[in-house]
Amino acid sequence: MYINQERLFTFKKTSVIAVMAAAMMIFSACGSPAKPAANGNAGTPTAGSEQSQSGGAAPAGITGQLTFYTSQPEEDAAQLVQAFNKKYPEVKVETFRSGTEEVTAKIQAEKQAGSVQADVLLLADAVTFEGLKQEDLLLSYKSPEAEHIADELVDPDGMYTGTKVIATILAANTDKVSTLPTSWQALASADSKDVAIMPSPLYSGAAAYNIGVFSRTEGFGWDYLQVLKDNNISVIKGNGAVLKAVASGEKTYGMVVDYMVVREKAKGSPIDLSYPSEGVPIITEPIAIMKGTDNQEAAQAFVDFVLSEEGQKLSVEIGYTPIREGVAPPEGLKGIADIKILSGDLNTLTQEREADKKKFTELFGN
Repeated sequence: MYINQERLFTFKKTSVIAVMAAAMMIFSACGSPAKPAANGNAGTPTAGSEQSQSGGAAPAGITGQLTFYTSQPEEDAAQLVQAFNKKYPEVKVETFRSGTEEVTAKIQAEKQAGSVQADVLLLADAVTFEGLKQEDLLLSYKSPEAEHIADELVDPDGMYTGTKVIATILAANTDKVSTLPTSWQALASADSKDVAIMPSPLYSGAAAYNIGVFSRTEGFGWDYLQVLKDNNISVIKGNGAVLKAVASGEKTYGMVVDYMVVREKAKGSPIDLSYPSEGVPIITEPIAIMKGTDNQEAAQAFVDFVLSEEGQKLSVEIGYTPIREGVAPPEGLKGIADIKILSGDLNTLTQEREADKKKFTELFGN
């Protein structure tokens, strides 16, 4: 189970242009084109960046600037920042969002340039944070709010903490199918030839985690991925693009994160989801503080807010399954206790991620 794998579970702004160029060069070297994200503007500040909302008086001492890097969809990141600023109006939050793999490439470029700009990270999966932890880039912080989160979903050294539960599931266009698929083998069937789509692990952290899990799970492995390739499954940059393709009817089936499907279905799109009987990979979108933060107090306040009951209820309002005990998931999504989970060994997935992406590229192309 993934829960067990996660144990259950200034130069600062002066060289932005050079750092961004370096980040894109590094990312291009790993085989992914530098294009705007399907569900946001990759490589650019979000619409919610550099904002300060009026609210009550901020707790004493929590002021200044905070730089937030995230792979969340742009609107979700903006809502989170706005809610945080209602409580901490004297903290100016600047947000950068892109796919997890592009964000980590940016961090590596900034590290080489001499100064990582981020104060707080909220990215897809624990494997990403394990890698950053091993590079000694994270600051240990054991939030008091983590007492309400299962120990297995919190790094024991306090380097990162899960913030939500996101499952990768099967989505189908309900105008094209009368019965939802119940097995991952649906993507390998003749019926799904040329009409299935999945996100690229070169861009999406969730997709990279999925490849690591599927390639090491009995009954799947690289042989299963080869069958998907032979079945002409399309590979696209991110989960948002997968969702769009299935909801529009361009594709019939998609491998995509659950909350996106529920949102799109609520808008009236002909799309629905199923949790395959073999189980599903899950990620917890951990949050962490960078070791070189210039504003540790504000960073800790941000982490506390995300993990608090208020922050977790906001997550539910946005449409995510919460990770905090006592907060129910939104309608249409399963809570963690109701999900059969596919996972792998955290250390192995961390050590082999780049090799997995290379092998995926050799199989599917860039």
